[in-house]
Amino acid sequence: MMRCVFWLFFTLLLALATSATARAHEIRPAYLEFRQTAPDTYAVLWKVPLFNNVPNSFSPLLPPQAKITSDISRETTNGTYYERYNLTIPGGLTGQTLTVTGPTAALADVLVRIVGADGGIQYLHINPATPTAVVEAAPGRWSAAETFFRLGIEHILMGVDHLLFVLGLMFIVRDRWMLLKTITAFTLAHSITLAVATLGYASAPLPPLNACIALSILFLGPEMVRVQRGETSLTIQRPWLVAFAFGLLHGFGFASGLANLGLSRGEIPLALVSFNVGVEAGQLFFVVIILLLERAFRVLLMQWPRWVESLPSYTVGSLGAYWTIQRVWVMVSALR
Repeated sequence: MMRCVFWLFFTLLLALATSATARAHEIRPAYLEFRQTAPDTYAVLWKVPLFNNVPNSFSPLLPPQAKITSDISRETTNGTYYERYNLTIPGGLTGQTLTVTGPTAALADVLVRIVGADGGIQYLHINPATPTAVVEAAPGRWSAAETFFRLGIEHILMGVDHLLFVLGLMFIVRDRWMLLKTITAFTLAHSITLAVATLGYASAPLPPLNACIALSILFLGPEMVRVQRGETSLTIQRPWLVAFAFGLLHGFGFASGLANLGLSRGEIPLALVSFNVGVEAGQLFFVVIILLLERAFRVLLMQWPRWVESLPSYTVGSLGAYWTIQRVWVMVSALR
């Protein structure tokens, strides 16, 4: 009984944290690029993903002495809003503090890429935890890897549907060895499609992908009910197989935060490895926290009604159904 109460508690906590948004797994950062064309001149690219055909309401806050020296080119294509213009900054970007402004600036997630005239590249990450970033004259050797590693951790820990899928798998799996095989299969599968999508060999359109990821959560609801009833199925007997199959879909979801940044071929290997390691680190952290909390709940001795046992399964299934309907509706609306 305490096991069921724990799963109910954590499922509700996870759901309440982010279930109000239709884009639970679309952790796609905005992208700000400064490409140096002269000592004090930069070509600027600002890319913001659209959600329900509307860009996030934040924008770059340029240094006070900066001056836009060209017309601003604006366009919207493939679910992304673009701005391009030329900028003059006396003394250059080195030492400047970058941030964003706007109604949702406190929620901003922006990857900044600075390409020097000598071809040197520097990455910075602006997010709620670090709302400002300072441009360094000589960034550390591993600064780019650290940036993408943190981006990967953020992507998994803020992707509530990915976490809810992992949570559902953990509910179904009853022993640690099978859990290890299941999580490994999920990791291997989404690593494959993350690499394939980032390297440009395959892609999946985001609206149908979102709906399929939600459907994977809905799929686990009935399987959790079968576990409660002592029944069996292919998923219960071989959860690693289902984890691998759906992991391929989730990998394309992870790639949505990396594939559309326009990285050069030379930058992709480091970014891909660092990002994927960050995703795995975040996933491992989540699994360990769940196991520790479940163990802590076992020491509590409380009496609960029997109907409480069914709530975790129906909560996961209901959220999966809600997100599936919601994302299919968004997909159909976009076709009108």
